[in-house]
Amino acid sequence: MKRVLFLLGHLNDLDIEWMINNGSKAELETGDRLIRKGETIENLYIILSGELSITDGESQKHIALIGAGEIVGEMSFLESRPPSVSVIATQPSTIYSISRELMNSRLANNLEFKANFYYAISLFLSNRLRKTTSQLGYGSPEEADTIDENVLDGISQAGSRFGQILQKFSEV
Repeated sequence: MKRVLFLLGHLNDLDIEWMINNGSKAELETGDRLIRKGETIENLYIILSGELSITDGESQKHIALIGAGEIVGEMSFLESRPPSVSVIATQPSTIYSISRELMNSRLANNLEFKANFYYAISLFLSNRLRKTTSQLGYGSPEEADTIDENVLDGISQAGSRFGQILQKFSEV
């Protein structure tokens, strides 16, 4: 499941419009590093197109591939700690980014946005942990892909919202 659907499915239209108007687009070439392990990042990222590799940072050991619709930098955003992995483009990619400063300001001044944002982040981090646990041989693989009905309700709307973001940034 694309992690951005958890986020976009729980925000309202005004929040999506605010994110579109306050974020920016970046183009990465193959080999460009978006995130370096141990170095503070000041943005939250959504992959609009392309593919990136998550690596351990030192030996460049591949951990996972991620693509369009994935969110990157959310753990550092939540914890205000440097990332524990590096993220490198494996092909030309387009990234949406929004600064931590702008997000924190919106979170501080809009309680509904704050509640919805943190709820969505907790849902997809929970989903990621279930998948990881399943990949390690614990739990049930069938349960890893089970989605709560409350999440499913927002998925189609989230898909159209992701389309809005793609359309906006394809024009830029």
